[in-house]
Amino acid sequence: MSRVVTLTGGVGGAKLVLGLMQICPPEQITAIVNTGDDFRHLGLAISPDIDTLLYTLSGKANKTQGWGREGESWSFMDAVKSLGGEDWFLLGDGDLALHVLRSHLLAEGETLSAITARFASAWELGLSILPMSDDPVATHLTTSEGDMPFQRYFVERRCAPEVEAIRFEGAERASAAAGVIEAITDSATKAILIAPSNPWLSVDPILAVPGIKEALADTHAPIVAVSPIVGGQAVKGPTAKLMGEMGLAVTNESIAAHYADVIDGLLVDERDDASGLTIPHDVTDTLMKTLADRERVARAALALADRIAG
Repeated sequence: MSRVVTLTGGVGGAKLVLGLMQICPPEQITAIVNTGDDFRHLGLAISPDIDTLLYTLSGKANKTQGWGREGESWSFMDAVKSLGGEDWFLLGDGDLALHVLRSHLLAEGETLSAITARFASAWELGLSILPMSDDPVATHLTTSEGDMPFQRYFVERRCAPEVEAIRFEGAERASAAAGVIEAITDSATKAILIAPSNPWLSVDPILAVPGIKEALADTHAPIVAVSPIVGGQAVKGPTAKLMGEMGLAVTNESIAAHYADVIDGLLVDERDDASGLTIPHDVTDTLMKTLADRERVARAALALADRIAG
């Protein structure tokens, strides 16, 4: 049985994985998910990228936002606010179920991998969703306003501070979660896709876990990234802003250079100039607004991988 592996962050990655599920049996798909965004809030263990994937693939995601649950209510947060509690990171009433149960199971000694598999099974998703690590890894940013954990930068400050440096605390001590290295190096893996997630904030944390980048170098499977750049901008999030602050041109050449020692090919949007790329690439409409769009991008990424494989 062939396998497709995807390295993914949140919203954009979840869209790509959903596209894959339209053309591949779910049991042939493995999603390796960034957990550098994970943190504790109000005593609860929050895994934003894992939860976005779970909600999107189960049809429960808020269709406008792309994250959180559709039809959410906010009685819990209203009560927290009335008591003077922090309200910069919103937890909906339905969303609390994942966080409370995850926190309880972690306290009982279960791993994040086992808990994530439990949730995916409960919602009958069929694919393998693997956290990059069961060990804590936390993305921190050195900014114009000082050191910030990722969620403070991303949610509370809405990416406003200028970023000077990024680090992944705990990465050097972490181990890849069970199944991650095996999925990458499995002889049955026919393609590895890097989702159009932020390369520096969503994909680099995965690559920082010891053993993962080495496994990608060793795999026989072609590795194709879907560029997060569309028309010279990022579709969502601070990718373009971050690139500018790091002195990088917001181009596909910059994305290819960032992944130079990882990828074999790059899928780029038809609105962008791909003439300067020196690696195998294909061009398509990479905006994923509808389910048909997501399937189109997934097909195009796999087609490029097949072409590279020869």
